[in-house]
Amino acid sequence: MTKQKSDRKEVEGSTCKVGEIVLPGQIVDAAGVKEASKKNQVIVGPGLRKFGDRIVASKCGVLREMNGKIYWVDALEKRYLPASREGVVGVVIKKMGDYYKVDVRAADAALLHFLAFEGATKKNRPEINVGDVVYGRMVVVSPDMEPELVCINEEGRKENMGVLSGGFVFRASLHLVRKILQRDCPLLPSLGSAFNYESAIGMNGVIWVKSQDPVSTIAVSNAILSAETMTPDDLRTFCANLC
Repeated sequence: MTKQKSDRKEVEGSTCKVGEIVLPGQIVDAAGVKEASKKNQVIVGPGLRKFGDRIVASKCGVLREMNGKIYWVDALEKRYLPASREGVVGVVIKKMGDYYKVDVRAADAALLHFLAFEGATKKNRPEINVGDVVYGRMVVVSPDMEPELVCINEEGRKENMGVLSGGFVFRASLHLVRKILQRDCPLLPSLGSAFNYESAIGMNGVIWVKSQDPVSTIAVSNAILSAETMTPDDLRTFCANLC
């Protein structure tokens, strides 16, 4: 018992920096984070919790930061935890009155109202069937309620959201999705130069790809999945060969 307590104190007392692998209980020790935390100017993302003026890791992964104010842990996760305003790709699994149930790889299926489409009215309902693939954004996220999905923005415009026809749907890790959606990741622009394709990448790890022929669709899908284990240098070399 004494040894276990001392080991736990050692983990809790250790610190971690941006770019390093963190363990649950470690304290974030980044430049300026302590002063910003005292002034409540730090945005704590997934994998981190705030205790007083300290930020402690609650997941195992790599510590990331943005603009010196946003901190999160980039961890390998299998289940998607819905977050407000995140774009997701889901599959309609059930019709239920005025709602559709959409599988978004979360603990509960998301609800999609038939009026959550551009131009939809009670007389002009969108044609959605079980098995259709939709791309939308999360708007209602609560631990006590089912998540809710819409296919319009705040102004009522669809902005490329809605039912996705044709194409190929596959699953990827949440880590890979966050990796390829970073601004400095050259993968998607390079694929756009080499192939004529469309894609919808959901933060829930579901990706939809549609190209002019099946061979190009499979090539784009395999290229995205292969980026999972690539280092930044390997990824840049891979993208240079595509162009």
